[in-house]
Amino acid sequence: MIHSVQQSAQEGISPRGDEPNGGVVSGAAGKYLNVGSFRFWFVGQRWEWSDEVARMHGYQPGSVVPTTKLLLSHKHPDDRAHVQDVLDYALRSGESFSSRHRFVDTAGNVHDAIVVADRMFDDNGAVLGTAGHYIDLTDTFDETRHETRQEVLDEALPDLFESRAAIEQAKGVLMAVYRVSPDQAFRVLQWRSQETNTKLRALAGQIVSEVAAMPPVSSTVQSRFDHLLLTAHERIPAQSAR
Repeated sequence: MIHSVQQSAQEGISPRGDEPNGGVVSGAAGKYLNVGSFRFWFVGQRWEWSDEVARMHGYQPGSVVPTTKLLLSHKHPDDRAHVQDVLDYALRSGESFSSRHRFVDTAGNVHDAIVVADRMFDDNGAVLGTAGHYIDLTDTFDETRHETRQEVLDEALPDLFESRAAIEQAKGVLMAVYRVSPDQAFRVLQWRSQETNTKLRALAGQIVSEVAAMPPVSSTVQSRFDHLLLTAHERIPAQSAR
């Protein structure tokens, strides 16, 4: 459930490259990742958080109305200026709010997160804001958890040897763009595979094939890659997607 200041404003919005329900994803976004969704309207700087994002920050769902001031107050002191710059850029350029940063919950725990997003458009193609996902990497492959990396691999990659090349390449792309570890990159791919019901090797291969056509690194590259990551499953040939 998304908590909005004005629920009626959701009508007529089409977040391109996001989930069919307009960018709102359920708590079952992935077995091995803590993922939540958000929306940010540029006019009025209005935010919506899913229950998962609220809990990441230490709040019970529906107990707080997210604002830019509240969001920035939770950012790690060393990352706050960076997030402010990313927000300012999104507001100036109409691009998505995408970032890698740390935030601090109400209990004082530090979370390491990726924000993966795409732009929201109205029916006429005008940019309204940005919608996407918080991916909390804090506990990825925590040694205290019961599952191990091998168990994850055994479940997600039954044909590991045939799939390894494309998956490893896609992992490398995510590692470079989001500055994450190999395990974290694998889990982001796994999340998108589960969320879109797409074979992991097919998703990885599609991402790798499209990266070559991307422009050289610039200030907009991460936003464009977010769009690719969130929509690659839509362009996989039907016979390869399941």
